[in-house]
Amino acid sequence: MSAALRSIVILGGGQAAAWAAHTLRDQGYSGDISMATDELHVPYERPELSKGALAGTVNAQSLQVFSSQAFADLGIRWYRGVPASSVNRQEKRVMLRDSTQLHYDKLLFCTGGRPLRPAIDGIDLPGVHTLRTLEDCDRIAREMASAEHVCIVGGGWVGLEVASTATAMGKRVVVLESNSRICQRTLPSDIAGHLRDIHAARGVDIRASVAVKQIERIANRLLVKDQSGVVVETDLVIVGAGLVANDELAAQAGLPCARGIVVNPSCVTLDPDILAAGDVAVSHNSWAGGLIRLESWQNAMEQAVVAAKVAIGSHACYDPLPWFWSEQHGTNIQIYGMPREAQRSVTRHTGDSSRLTFMLEADVVVAAVGVNTPKEVRAARKLIEAGKPVRDADLINLNLNLSTL
Repeated sequence: MSAALRSIVILGGGQAAAWAAHTLRDQGYSGDISMATDELHVPYERPELSKGALAGTVNAQSLQVFSSQAFADLGIRWYRGVPASSVNRQEKRVMLRDSTQLHYDKLLFCTGGRPLRPAIDGIDLPGVHTLRTLEDCDRIAREMASAEHVCIVGGGWVGLEVASTATAMGKRVVVLESNSRICQRTLPSDIAGHLRDIHAARGVDIRASVAVKQIERIANRLLVKDQSGVVVETDLVIVGAGLVANDELAAQAGLPCARGIVVNPSCVTLDPDILAAGDVAVSHNSWAGGLIRLESWQNAMEQAVVAAKVAIGSHACYDPLPWFWSEQHGTNIQIYGMPREAQRSVTRHTGDSSRLTFMLEADVVVAAVGVNTPKEVRAARKLIEAGKPVRDADLINLNLNLSTL
């Protein structure tokens, strides 16, 4: 670790930022760490915002990445509610929104993303929400308590998790998806169809190929209109249309961006003193076969750890097998790899409500989707990482332990 490294600035205040700060201290860095963020809370994990936190079964304190005391013990300068407004690479300075200037030897972008807001007339009306922060979650929970009908615009993971939570709270839920099916970017059609069946069995009304054009408010009701003029009348609208990377400051500073900040395998940008990690970072992933921005709990933690180590002089690379999980209607869904429609699928039916689908290319397992199969999906991960040919008959044979393949 270079003695000249005296000041590290972290932009962002979420899970990636917290793990970066923790790793710096854990690796022995004793210099200044500044964290500037628009968040007001101790860094917290977001997955439960659409599940337990929204339902009121999980409190905010339990979401903290590290406890308030452990976070304080890191000894960082925490500029909460004061995000950066500009970056001067030549002078190695960050200007904050309140005009505070921070010098850095290394700068780490962990700025995450924000909900995509589609061009829908009326999207800013009262009762129409997106979900990303604790404040968003609290607002939605308050309104959902008295709502009978909930309309969700977007059939991706956040939208479907909210649908599950709202249904469990006794709400009537309709999901409007603009694509021809739910999870079109992340799941092959047969698996997406199974997930849709799980929702339908709980009473969720999923409507695909529906492009919402307008939302109107009449008295206490919201009218959601699609491209054909069909109207859904509801009490509450939640828009879950995807995530936009907060890469504007990096782009303004002249760093290459492609719907996120482009970094090399060591999380370093074009500028050797600036790194990026988490939802905002775009990097080459061998499992994806190109540049990708991973939005997951795993990535927010693991990429931030690598970035922090590299920032203080260690040599490390980040090329993870993507992993994603979700909980919907009491069903655990785990995905390893990058499932694609063109891949061949083989499904191992392990029970009435459990199945493990392998995605293959040339008899090699390249991805897997497990539904209520936590043990088996871990074995599938090892098969993906091994990269050796396997027989379909062995994959579906319930008398054969997958770990022996």
